[in-house]
This record gives sequence, structure tokens and C-alpha cells, in this order.
Amino acid sequence: MSSATATSKSERRISPVFLGIAAVMAVSGWGVWTGFADNAGFAVFLFVVSAWVVSLCLHEYAHARTALHSGDITIGAKGYLTLNPLKYTHALLSIVLPVIFVIMGGIGLPGGAVYIERDRVRGRWKHSAISAAGPLTNALFAVVCTSPFWLGGLDGMPLQFREALGFLAFLQVSATLLNFVPVPGLDGYGVIEPWLSQKIRRQIAPFAPFGLIAVFVVLYQGTVNNAFFDLIDGILGHLGVDQNSVYCGQNLFQFWKSPNPMCSVPGIFGS
Repeated sequence: MSSATATSKSERRISPVFLGIAAVMAVSGWGVWTGFADNAGFAVFLFVVSAWVVSLCLHEYAHARTALHSGDITIGAKGYLTLNPLKYTHALLSIVLPVIFVIMGGIGLPGGAVYIERDRVRGRWKHSAISAAGPLTNALFAVVCTSPFWLGGLDGMPLQFREALGFLAFLQVSATLLNFVPVPGLDGYGVIEPWLSQKIRRQIAPFAPFGLIAVFVVLYQGTVNNAFFDLIDGILGHLGVDQNSVYCGQNLFQFWKSPNPMCSVPGIFGS
């Protein structure tokens, strides 16, 4: 019996918690599209946050599913295949902190909290694939979010929904880039780690808990910060998303702040 079939149906059944989050995303997205909500900003807030949590769950699921097919048959018993965020080893790191960063209007903070029994996995390519699967899911999510832009499907789309998609795409692209940074503690390092010597890995291991902190310290530097966001803008631009959609989407998302007069006004649906 293969590792993929060794898991029981209960271990692969989608969690009601995830379905509830997805339902919030669908209903709030409908509210943004139709203008049913009295406050467009609050509807955009619910839509972006719930969609962001859905993407985090899919990110971790991708890690887990790839690990299962790579030899770690313990994945199912840990609940990782149910998409339930409460099953993660560190829900604080995988869900709470990334959501807080988004609410603060920051960037897509990388999560990461599924425990993979790496000793069960044979082959460096498989180890690299497990680490890459998560951020590749964010990249795919970004492509889906931006598809109306690069497919020319914006005609008839409400302005607020377009701006919400623009900001959500920004979060996905930033999360993808940050996750792929080859620094200990991030998925990018997990991709290259199997190809490093044991000596180098032992030397680097003590720094893993501080990898993400180091990345943000570096990103705080003006030159690096500008280069990073220019890269995000460039990627989004190639996907047809203009900076105004991202900025105004963030402005709508932060409904508790004063609206920018250059953007759509919360509560008013139209062109």
C-alpha cells in the first residue's frame, strides 16, 4: 500500500473549521462584489483576511501532502491533511502572526508549522520539493487572484472587488518572495539545505530561530526595502495589476483609517 493510500478517510476529510473560513471568504467576497454590505471597507477586510487564512492553510497542506507522497506516512495522523489550522504545530506562527501583519497593513508574513519527520524521507530532491511546495502554493494563489487582470476580465467587475484582489495578490506575491529567501527558518533554506554538507548544516542550525527576524531587520533598511517592493510591483505589473489597485485595496482593507480621496470611498459601490 502506498503512503498516499495508507491514510484513512477521516485523516483526509476537510475540517469544518476550514470550510467555515472558506464560507466567510465566499460570503464576504459576494458582499464586496454586489455592494450588499453597508461598509465596503469592512467587507473587503473580511474577504482579504479569510482568503489570506485559506491561502495559509493551503500552504501548509501543500507541505504536508508533498511529505506524505515523499515517505512521511505520519502526516495524516497529525491532522495536516484536513486543512484545519488548529492542527498546526505552531498556530501562532502559521496563522495568528501572519494575520496580525496583514491587519497592520504590512506584508505576507511567511508561516510554517507542520512537523515533517524528515528521517522518513529519502532523496534530496524530495526534501527540496517538500519545502518548495508551500511558497509555490502562494505563487499559484497569486496567479489565480490576478487572472482577471492578465486575462482581460475586468469589464463589469466592481471597482472595490478589483482593488481587494489587487491587495490580496500583493500579499501572496510578498509571501512567495519572503518564503523563498534562503535563510534558515524559511522555506527557501529548506530547498537548498539538503544539498549542503553536514558540517555547514550543523554550523547554520543554531541561527534558524532568528532567520525571519534577520530578514525583517534587513528589509527595514531603505535600499533593500525599496528594492523588495519594487520587485513586487514589477511582478504584479507583469501580471496586469497596477499599483493603484493594490494601494486602494489596502486603503479599503484598513477601513478604520481615513479613506484616501484618490481611492474608492468605503460604503459607495460603483465605477
